[in-house]
Amino acid sequence: MKFEEFQLRVPQLKKVEKKLNGFIDNLSKAQSASEALNVIKKFNKYSDNLFSDATVVSINYSLDTKNLVYAKAQDIMDEISPYISNLYDKWNKIISKLPYRDELEKKLGHYYFQMIDNQLRTFDEKIIPELVEENKLISQYDKILGSAQIEFNGETLNLSQIGKYTTDSNREVRRAAYIALDNWMGEHEEEIGNIYDRLVHLRDTIAKKLGFKNFIELSYLRLGRCDYNAQDVALYREQIAREVVPICQKLYKRQAKRLNMKQSKMATYDYNISFLTGNPKPAGDHDYLVLKAKEMYEDMSKESNEFINFMLDNHLMDLKARDGKAPGGYETYMAKYGSPFIFANFNGTADDVATLTHEVGHAFQAYLSRNIKIPEYRNPTLEACEIHSMSMEFFAHKYMESFFKEDMNKYLYSHIEGAIEFLPYGISIDEFQHWVYENPNATHMERCAKFKEIESRYTPHKNYIDAPTFGHGAYWIRQAHVFSTPFYYIDYTIAQVCAFQFLGEMNKNREKAWQKYVKLCKFGGQLPLVGLLKKNHLRNPMEEGNVKKAIAPAVKILNSIDDSKL
Repeated sequence: MKFEEFQLRVPQLKKVEKKLNGFIDNLSKAQSASEALNVIKKFNKYSDNLFSDATVVSINYSLDTKNLVYAKAQDIMDEISPYISNLYDKWNKIISKLPYRDELEKKLGHYYFQMIDNQLRTFDEKIIPELVEENKLISQYDKILGSAQIEFNGETLNLSQIGKYTTDSNREVRRAAYIALDNWMGEHEEEIGNIYDRLVHLRDTIAKKLGFKNFIELSYLRLGRCDYNAQDVALYREQIAREVVPICQKLYKRQAKRLNMKQSKMATYDYNISFLTGNPKPAGDHDYLVLKAKEMYEDMSKESNEFINFMLDNHLMDLKARDGKAPGGYETYMAKYGSPFIFANFNGTADDVATLTHEVGHAFQAYLSRNIKIPEYRNPTLEACEIHSMSMEFFAHKYMESFFKEDMNKYLYSHIEGAIEFLPYGISIDEFQHWVYENPNATHMERCAKFKEIESRYTPHKNYIDAPTFGHGAYWIRQAHVFSTPFYYIDYTIAQVCAFQFLGEMNKNREKAWQKYVKLCKFGGQLPLVGLLKKNHLRNPMEEGNVKKAIAPAVKILNSIDDSKL
């Protein structure tokens, strides 16, 4: 069934309430574990259908934020989703206190109930008004960024499309593009800053209504982090600062040498280009890259062969940038149809290939986990999900000649280099968010000043010449995760460190590493992060020394390459 045939069904709150209240009533009347399991199975099937319908709405809205039908449907979802959450909270309260819970744990697993207990701590009917407002504010932010129209070089471009010019090999072109981008962000900075301020205060209010000191602990529980905490993440950030930041600064010096520039004279936009001859460029357009992806995954394994043809045959990828389309990229899943969906905004740069392989990693995991019967176990927590995506980027290295032809070696070098250099930026965003929610009454300018101070420690090479908006510390306003999913961004870095482990293993024995990866994907989310890593024989990045061990193979690869010849 093709995606365009998926009916746009906007859930009606009254019907949802009637159905879910029926399940709640039946569960409360169940006299045994077996009776309760029968109700739970029916509840799970209904939930799969309900959330699939909501996901279809979300996808269509992101595909065309200007479509009034999709916008209205998304508005309705923003309005009713907290009330639906309230019904799931009632369900969870009953299931957590069933007299035969121990017997159910033997069938459903301890982690199933651990997730429920955590969810109960993150929701109460009294926070519904704030949750409704939170959803609306996130949608407002998405709409602002999605409707961006930047006049440049005789074209009207969105945020994804202008990115192509910020990486142009001609310094004046990328300078002009970066100025245009900075100007647009500056024009909308006050509006975006106000949205964020309202979000921060809302989230602080929600946390305090639920009995938390601030939003940080609540957010960790929202993200399903039940086997590590903010202190563990702080120690992990210290590892990145100690082990990775110095490596990155050496890489930036190598880059300056390649570009024949004095590093002290380099503007931030100069770091967007890796080589004097220009960044690696895909050897073809959207259709070419999709064709090469098809060939790659057909060859990679029987599992990936089946997967890629399922995705293409059912039109489950939308990758072209266009007016009105939300920026960024994502993968999501519709259990009702057993279908992942990949969303992206190709702009003609190497990022197109990285994004495609990244999102395919997510979708491949969802596809391999689709037969797990307990919905809560299909998807891991977010940081674990990113292991699948980032590792897939590395597994694709073998095939990059077909994507880049003569630029293959450029891509392989810059991809590993970029993966390492991303880590300090990732911890910058995370440390910034911890400060924000510890200081919810800070002004927008105080937030920007703090971000600038954090940047100066973790990414001291940055010099925002010709970019006054980003230069005074407002770069974070373009990071959508800060608005939509607080504290999520560190997940990318944790996963990247895990993916480096796969990079090292595949260079020793690719087939063995691939089978380990497939096993990880099939395992889904049957354990929280730390338990999942242990079960699948991956080192925990938050344990002292593991960051250094994980990145060593990547650094060795870069040091073995004479980048001056690329």
